[in-house]
Amino acid sequence: QNSGKLKFQSNNITFKNVKTGKIDQYQINDLEQAFWLTRARCNCLKIVLKPGLTYKFDGFRESDFEKVSEFIKKNYDLKLEKKDSALKGWNWGNAKFNGNTLDFQIENATAFEIPLTNISHSLASKNEVTIEFHQNDDAPVSLMELRFHIPSDSAADVDPITEFHNSIMSKADVVQATGDAITIFNVHCLTPRGNYEIKIFPSFLQLHGKTFDYKIPYTTILRLFLLPHRDGRQFYFMANPPIKQGQTRYHFLILLFNREVETTLELSLTQQDINEKYDGKLQKEMSGPEHEVISRIMKVLVNKKITVPGSFLGHTRTHSISCSYKAATGSLYPLERGFVFVHKPPIHVRFDEISVVNFGRSAGSTRYFDFDVETTSGPVYNFVGIEKDEYGQLFDFVKQKNLRVKNVDKTDEKSVPVYGDDMEESDDDDRVHNAYMEKMKSQRQDKDADEDDDESGIKHFPFLPIIIY
Repeated sequence: QNSGKLKFQSNNITFKNVKTGKIDQYQINDLEQAFWLTRARCNCLKIVLKPGLTYKFDGFRESDFEKVSEFIKKNYDLKLEKKDSALKGWNWGNAKFNGNTLDFQIENATAFEIPLTNISHSLASKNEVTIEFHQNDDAPVSLMELRFHIPSDSAADVDPITEFHNSIMSKADVVQATGDAITIFNVHCLTPRGNYEIKIFPSFLQLHGKTFDYKIPYTTILRLFLLPHRDGRQFYFMANPPIKQGQTRYHFLILLFNREVETTLELSLTQQDINEKYDGKLQKEMSGPEHEVISRIMKVLVNKKITVPGSFLGHTRTHSISCSYKAATGSLYPLERGFVFVHKPPIHVRFDEISVVNFGRSAGSTRYFDFDVETTSGPVYNFVGIEKDEYGQLFDFVKQKNLRVKNVDKTDEKSVPVYGDDMEESDDDDRVHNAYMEKMKSQRQDKDADEDDDESGIKHFPFLPIIIY
């Protein structure tokens, strides 16, 4: 809803938005119907224009009815009709499409109305249609999703579910695929699992599979990541807000690539478009490793920088740490501004979201330790089963990033040798040495000295791009 002032004039009706100053004007020749609706706290004027467009204005008092009705009758030659609302509370009824509005009726009385322009997406499944709404940034609470159960009718010529879905999509404010795609490529996805065709359009990308079809506007993308992986085959595409398929939410799209696969793509863009719209950052024909070509295209279209691994190196000279989150094994990436865990479930935690981190022993084993990340908003992420050889590097990294450390294994200071100031508790008021940490730090240094000759020659690593929405 937008606050403003409604003005009735002899030849038109105008509404001025108080926040933006925008003025909407409705000519009397376009007015087709006018209704008076009773709300819980106030009354509402609903006007219907001849193209089928509907507008509602809340905030009227009951005493305003006579005055507004008389003015409309005299100047617009329209009768202001009082329209009853359904108050039975049933969750079943009939859905009718009136212009740009979905009218849900119970016994011929309106229970609620949905402006179709507020709908961002519609998904049809067996006996059910799910509609999603654009988020209202000005409202403290927003309706984001609504589901309609529609019984199938074998005797009908047209499937009622398909007809309902198509009626919504014809008027909804959704991204439409107009014109040719800039490029198309096929990928194998880990999440959602399956083979998909990805079409790259100027303002969005389309992910199409056998049971999954979604359009993702570039304006929703926040961040791009290019991260290494041990097997060199994974491309992580992260979306926020999450895309949905039925009951399942996919916070991240995980695409699989092989770093050794080369590709050549010819973009359906003219050289003039490349120079004017993309500042010459793209080429008509692009070739190279598949993940690099797609990353370069996405970087230009999304207009975001790509984040790559920073200074952190584990004891195997890789940029990630092998660990488990809950029951799933994956990799934890300590980046310059946060942690990323892939792949199931994918997790991204920024440093400014972290309240404190904990180091502790894994239950029943001295070969591994746990790393807990507590956030200021409440959730705690427990990464377990990390090899003790990673302890020193991870602790040094955490200290370097000025993250508050809360050790869970504290020992009497007199019982252990002092390793150095950098091994002290991060809380300056309570500095206690950690014997477990010191022991692993020493073992790690000895082991690294033995492995330097073998590991120092590793200079290249495979990349996997991650796109965060």
